[in-house]
Amino acid sequence: MQIKLAKTAGFCFGVNRAVDLVYSMLDEGKRVCTLGPLIHNPQVIADLESRGTRIIENPSQAMTGETLVVRAHGVTAAVEEEINSMDIECCNATCPFVKKIHRLVSDKTNENTVVLVAGDAKHPEVQGIVGHCKVECIVFSGSEELEKIAEEKSYLSEKEILVVAQTTFSTKEWNLCEKKIKKLYTNANIFDTICCATQERQQEAYELSLTSDAMVIIGGRQSSNTAKLKAVCEQNCPTWLVETADEARQLDLSGCTRVGVTAGASTPAGIIKEVLQTMSENVIENVQLENDALEAEKEQVTAQAAGQEATAVAEAAEESFEALMEESLKSMSTDQKVRGIVVGISPSEIQVDIGRKQTGYVPIDEYSNDPTADPSKELKIGDEIELIIMKTNDAEGTMMLSKRRLDASKAWNDICEANESGEVLEGTVFEVIPNGGVLVACKGSRVFIPGSHTGLSKDEPLETLLKQKVQFKVIDVNKQRKRAVGSVRVVLREARKELSKAFWDNAAEGKVYTGTVKSLTSYGAFVDIGGVDGMVHISELSWKRIKHPSEVVNVGDTVEVYIKKLDAENKKISLGYKKVEDNPWEIMRRDYPVDTVCKATVVGMTTFGAFANVIPGIDGLIHISQIADRRINKPEDVLSIGDVVDVKVTEIDFDKKRVSLSIRALIEPAAEEATEEATVEVVEEAAAEDAE
Repeated sequence: MQIKLAKTAGFCFGVNRAVDLVYSMLDEGKRVCTLGPLIHNPQVIADLESRGTRIIENPSQAMTGETLVVRAHGVTAAVEEEINSMDIECCNATCPFVKKIHRLVSDKTNENTVVLVAGDAKHPEVQGIVGHCKVECIVFSGSEELEKIAEEKSYLSEKEILVVAQTTFSTKEWNLCEKKIKKLYTNANIFDTICCATQERQQEAYELSLTSDAMVIIGGRQSSNTAKLKAVCEQNCPTWLVETADEARQLDLSGCTRVGVTAGASTPAGIIKEVLQTMSENVIENVQLENDALEAEKEQVTAQAAGQEATAVAEAAEESFEALMEESLKSMSTDQKVRGIVVGISPSEIQVDIGRKQTGYVPIDEYSNDPTADPSKELKIGDEIELIIMKTNDAEGTMMLSKRRLDASKAWNDICEANESGEVLEGTVFEVIPNGGVLVACKGSRVFIPGSHTGLSKDEPLETLLKQKVQFKVIDVNKQRKRAVGSVRVVLREARKELSKAFWDNAAEGKVYTGTVKSLTSYGAFVDIGGVDGMVHISELSWKRIKHPSEVVNVGDTVEVYIKKLDAENKKISLGYKKVEDNPWEIMRRDYPVDTVCKATVVGMTTFGAFANVIPGIDGLIHISQIADRRINKPEDVLSIGDVVDVKVTEIDFDKKRVSLSIRALIEPAAEEATEEATVEVVEEAAAEDAE
C-alpha cells in the first residue's frame, strides 16, 4: 500500500505563529493564559496546560503576573478595548489575515453599508469579525442561505454591500456565493479573504482524493478547516478523520493500494509524523503476518505429504499430495467463500463452525454494512451463513471472517447490473455528508447520492432523509474503485412524468385538487397537485389585498385548489384558491343589506369624509355630511382613526364595489322622537288649562 502525504498538511502561518509565541513565552518562564483554546487541537492544548497554560473565557479572569494571549482567531473590538483598559501584559496572536478582515469591515463601511460575512456564525473567528463591524452585519453559511436573506431583507438592494469570508471558508462554496452575490447585488464590494493556505490545502486534498482509494485527515474534530478538508475529500473516496496515532491504528485500510493523507491547519508536525509511522507499521505488520502464516502452512502441507503410505502408487500419492496441498492452502486463502454454522453470538462477535481446525469468528462490524442491523435479532444458533475469509492465525487457531464484505461483493455486482439495466433500488440513508450528499446502505453496499440528486428542495436540510428508506437509480459506477453514485431525483422525475401524463389526460378547468405548496415567490405560490405544479397568483390567494403569499400559505401546507385556466401546449396551469362563498361582497349582499345597522372601524380620513371597515375586505365611506347632525369642517373634528362607531348602510353599489354609510341617520330618528314627545306634553298641558 502506498501512503502519500499532502505537501500543505499541518500548521498554517497564523497557527504556527501563535503556537511559537506561547511556547517561547513558556520557555522564558512566563505564566501564560489564553483567551479561549489557542488552537483547535486537543493534544496541543493538553501539552500547553501541562506546562501551566490556563484557558480563560474573558479578560477579567486573567491573574496578576500572567501574560494574556489573544488566539489566532482574534476577538471583537469590545474585547480588545477591555484588554487595553486593563493593567495586564497582553500578546495579540491574531492571524494577520484575520486582522485584515477586521480592518475591512471597520474602515471600508459607512452608515449606508451592510456587511455580509460568509462563514459559521458560531465560530470564534466570525464572532470576532462581526464584533468589529460598526454597521449592520449578516452572517450566511452558503449560497442557499443568501437567497433566503435576499427575500427576507429586500432593502439590501438599496444598500452598499461589503462581502468578506471566514479565512477557512470552503473555496468551492465561496465561488458559488460570489456568483450569487453579483446577481443579487450589483453594487456589492466583494473581498476574497479566504486564507491562501486554506485554498491550497483544500485544492490539494481534493486532487489527492481523486487518485486515492481512501483519505485520512489528521486534526481536531472541533477544527473548522479540518472538517472542511474531510467534506472536500469524501466527495471522491472513503475518508476518515483521526486526532492521534492510536486512532489511526484502528483504521481498516485493507483492499486499499493508495491512501492519501493530509492534516488541518491546527495539526502539529509531531502528530502527523506519529500517524504516518503507525500507518506504515500496520502495513508492514500485516504483510509480515501473512508471509509467516503462509510459510507455516507450506511446512505443514509438506509434512502431511511425507506421511502418506509408501505403498500407494506414485500417481495416487502425487494426486493425494496435490489435493492436500490445495485443501490446506485454501484454509489460508483470503477472499475465499465458506459456509459456517452459527455456534455463538456475543456483543462483540459471532462464533461460527466452518468445518476446519481453526475457530471461526465474525467481528460485529464485519457482519453488515447496514448500521441498523442487529445479529442477535437476525441470527440464531444453528443458522448457516455464507462468509468470506479475511485472515487466518494458525498460532492462535482462529480465522477471522466477514459477512459484510461478501454481501458488499454480491451487492456490487447487483449495483453494476442495476446501472446497466436502469433498475430502481431501495436503501436506507445512514449518513449525511455536510454540503455533499448522503450515503445509502443498499444490499450490503454503500451508494453516494449527491445533495442535488436527493430530490429535496434547496430549503430542506439533508438531515430530513437520515434513517429514511429511499428509492434511487444508479447513475454512475467506478468499477476499479468500487464506487457508485445514485439519484433519487431521477426516480422522482420519472414518477412525476407518469403522474403528469395521467393529469393532462384528465385535467379540466374547474376541477378541484388537493395539493402541497412547493415554493413561494413575490407574485404567487406554486402548488404540486400530483405530478405537476400549478401557480396560484397572489391576487387569487385572498379576497383582501396582501403583500406576500406567505400571509396566506406556507411551504409544505396542504391546500385545496381548483383549475382556473389550462395551457396544454405550454404545460401551464393557473390555479384558484379563494372560494366564492368567502367573497366579502357576497357576504355583504347576504348579511349586510341596505338599512343594516352595524359597527365599523374608522380606517382612513379624507377631506370629504371617513372610511370605515365594515367586514374584512370592505371599507365603506361615511360622507362628511353623514358624520354628525351639525355642520363640521373636517372629519377629524368628530372621528379618529381606530374609532369603532355605529353606522347604517345607506347604499351598496356591487358593480362599482362601493358602500355608503351614515352615522347621522342613526342620530336624526332619535331627535325626531324627542320632538314628538315634547309636542305631546305641550298639548296635554293646554288641554288641562282649558278644562280648569
